[in-house]
Amino acid sequence: MPPQLVPELICSDLVRSTAFYCDVLGFKVRYGRPAERFAYLERDGAELMLEQPLDQTRLFPTAELRFPYGRGVNFQIAVTDVDAVHAAVLAAGSELVLAIEQRWYERATDDIHIRQFAVRDPDGYLLRFSQDLGSRPADGIDVDPGSGSAARRRDPAIIAGAEEREAGY
Repeated sequence: MPPQLVPELICSDLVRSTAFYCDVLGFKVRYGRPAERFAYLERDGAELMLEQPLDQTRLFPTAELRFPYGRGVNFQIAVTDVDAVHAAVLAAGSELVLAIEQRWYERATDDIHIRQFAVRDPDGYLLRFSQDLGSRPADGIDVDPGSGSAARRRDPAIIAGAEEREAGY
């Protein structure tokens, strides 16, 4: 099945960005269109497109892009060996935005254990590399006896606040 979402990142220098993604982060070029300054990259199922626009027409921003590009978003890229990617990033002299760490994150019915770090690409896009270290059952799970579905028990104050916002209070 093809990926359902493939981001296209506008870059200021396609050659520099492609080198960073391939030589440092381990992506491969699936195909490119040099005349259009475009490359389609892939790494273990994670796919993205890089493009250095020739002009500001079609789908491209009409305002000037300023570093860092991609403000307000970070791209999580799942890898099987986050320490290897981390070592390559450090060896390339790239500055980390988030030092390597291990954390537990809550999900609906369990908690997931992640090892992760974040780095910016040459244009400032935030890339968070993560490795799944496993999961554990969550505390406070309610099971609906009729359907058998499970859901994490939520803090009543948070639920009340959300209900008030939905009602327009």
